Amino acid sequence: MTEIKKHLFDYLLLVTAGIFFLVALNIFKGERFLEFIFLTSFAIFYIIWGVYHHVIEDSLHLKIVIEYILIAFTLVFLMKIIIFPN
Repeated sequence: MTEIKKHLFDYLLLVTAGIFFLVALNIFKGERFLEFIFLTSFAIFYIIWGVYHHVIEDSLHLKIVIEYILIAFTLVFLMKIIIFPN
């Protein structure tokens, strides 16, 4: 709980971006290209957010950056395959 209190702005920013992402997906439901653009944009935002968060904590390492990239790639892959099938 102290982690959330310590970095409240960071987590509020991430949650707000996630909510906007879900709202955008709902608004543009059926528009496959726009859905994919929003998905990719959120994945890129997530990577940038993770790097920023760890820079502020002075705990950024290559391993952490790779972890955020892999999680974002997994999100894009699963959403593209499961939720946005052709």
